[in-house]
Amino acid sequence: MTSPVVLEKHGEIGVILVQNPPVNALSQAVRQGLQDRLAEANADDSIKGIVLAGDGRTFIAGADIKEFGKPMGAPDLNAVIKSYEESPKPVVAAIHGTALGGGLETAFSAHYRVAVPKSFVGLPEVKLGLLPGAGGTQRLPRVAGVESALKMITSGDMVPAPMAAKAGIVDEIVDELIPGAVAFCQRLVDGNAPRPVIAESRGKLDEADPAIFDTFRDTMAKKARGVLAPQNCISAVEAAFKASSFEEGLAEERRLFGELMESPQRAAQIHIFFGEREVAKIPGIGKDVAPKKIGKAAIIGCGTMGGGIAMNFLNVGIPVTVLETTQDALDRGVGVIRSNYENTAKKGRMTAEQVEQRMGLLNPVLSYEEIGDADIVIEAVFEDMAVKKEIFAKLDEVMKDGAVLASNTSTLDIDEIASATKRPEDVVGTHFFSPANVMRLLENVRGEKTSKETIATVMDMGKRIGKIAVLAGNCDGFIGNRMLHPYGREASFLVEEGAQPEDVDRVMYDFGMAMGPFAMGDMAGLDVGWYVRKRQLENWPQGKRYSALADRICELGRFGQKTGAGWYHYDEGSRVPKPDPVVKEIIEKNSAEAGIKRREVSDQEILERCIYALVNEGAKILEEGIALRPVDIDITYVYGYAFPKHRGGPMHYADEVGLDKVLERIKAYHEQSGGDDSWKPAALIEKLVAEGKGFRDYRG
Repeated sequence: MTSPVVLEKHGEIGVILVQNPPVNALSQAVRQGLQDRLAEANADDSIKGIVLAGDGRTFIAGADIKEFGKPMGAPDLNAVIKSYEESPKPVVAAIHGTALGGGLETAFSAHYRVAVPKSFVGLPEVKLGLLPGAGGTQRLPRVAGVESALKMITSGDMVPAPMAAKAGIVDEIVDELIPGAVAFCQRLVDGNAPRPVIAESRGKLDEADPAIFDTFRDTMAKKARGVLAPQNCISAVEAAFKASSFEEGLAEERRLFGELMESPQRAAQIHIFFGEREVAKIPGIGKDVAPKKIGKAAIIGCGTMGGGIAMNFLNVGIPVTVLETTQDALDRGVGVIRSNYENTAKKGRMTAEQVEQRMGLLNPVLSYEEIGDADIVIEAVFEDMAVKKEIFAKLDEVMKDGAVLASNTSTLDIDEIASATKRPEDVVGTHFFSPANVMRLLENVRGEKTSKETIATVMDMGKRIGKIAVLAGNCDGFIGNRMLHPYGREASFLVEEGAQPEDVDRVMYDFGMAMGPFAMGDMAGLDVGWYVRKRQLENWPQGKRYSALADRICELGRFGQKTGAGWYHYDEGSRVPKPDPVVKEIIEKNSAEAGIKRREVSDQEILERCIYALVNEGAKILEEGIALRPVDIDITYVYGYAFPKHRGGPMHYADEVGLDKVLERIKAYHEQSGGDDSWKPAALIEKLVAEGKGFRDYRG
């Protein structure tokens, strides 16, 4: 078999090229090839110096994902790195594209590193619940200093080459990769330059203040609550600082790495990593279904959602026309967009020129006739079916043939919206999450008559504007909000039965949620859910339990943070929730009126009822084909509802607990509820448990 690593000669310089497209991942064959080509180069007397580079679009972008969670075949990466460090000829790593994870660790094996200006380096393992396992935590602080190393390793973020050069990670920036690297290496040869090995000195380690490690631990404890990997990353860098030798620090890195390998958090985060890629694959829509070209977009409504949606397109250079009903509303919306960009510029994350470039792509209008040439139009107005159908009837008249007609509805029937047009095949849901310019999830919703081409278009569009797009079927609330209903329902029932809002929020926060359901409701605005509930109550089944608690709160004009009071009280100008005696009184009165005897509710019951209600509803969604796979639900909840990534999403979490144990508790709560259908175990869960399987085994 041909090796994915080749050796070329450029005069006196041997160039070792990794040829393992698309990202030159460090497979076993690549690792073996790296050792073999190095041995050849060192055995060739005509070669005086060595350049290590990646062929194609990138340097080595990291480990081979096919080997994730499996034992590494020989040679392991540490052995490869050691062989390059010990080379009797100078080795220069030439970086273009990205040098990530094991790729950067391989670059550290070279005596010198050069990079083209637009390349990036990084150690992203923390995002997979791991730490760099081939000496990255030991070598990076030596070359870049402890503080820079801690920032890079605990964030997992990429660093651009010019910044890497400033930090000492890269020795020189070159304009042309191979010619520049060869010339650099030739200068080393001609000058008989030393061959520094990072592992053989303490480098910048002793410049650090020992207190920095506890400072980072405290920061990460708040930033990544309950997440093990960042803490182990800090401990590994601390080992580099404290160890009496490189080998001692490396041994501690390996121990900490092994601890993470055994952690369920690693499995959860890798599940999400692969899930991001899996959700893009839609059964029945292959490469033969070409997405439509999106060269221009239009947005109906320039409020909070409409403006945020517009920014997604502007950010990638797609012109956007925004339509509003009045000049005041239009000016206000455009002003918010400009303000958002200017605030970003003030933080140094974009230039003033880039602000003007993006604003220059925005065309604010008041007439439907001015949006007809857009390739996609997204309606982003209030959740009112009559209003949406009126808008879609107008769009049907003015939009060009083949344009995608999309609704940002979060709950409403896409088929009914499509019925207002003569082209239901072009109608689709594109549910963005607030703030739309920040949240990564895009929940696309297919209607009964939505064409494959339209689905392919919005899935491709999601990727283009930097979203993780999930495809959902059409039902009330689709995937995310349909599941959110039983989550919120149980939270309200728990409060009716004896808990306080702050009890429920604390338990869910400690579980890893960004905030509990009541704090989240206050932030989003309680009036939004109230409006939806009024619509749902029109067809509420007789005898089915309903909690009127949130309605009682709203009837007092308490809509959350924006009114200074909701489930909690907020001091003027503050967003810090404070338990409110008024709410406690409402709760106790409501319980009495409903004939509910209040009792003590344990934290375990709060956790199980909130999370298992999600799981049970998720299983029903799978049964109905609303979600294609369990991972689609997990991705929806991690990126749309801030479910903790280190838990892997509700369906993965249920597998981790044990689906048989989850079913047992669902049955118990079904009995406790008096046989309420809401807690009736999903048939899919019963089937999987009977077969000794979990959601991980379900293929739809």
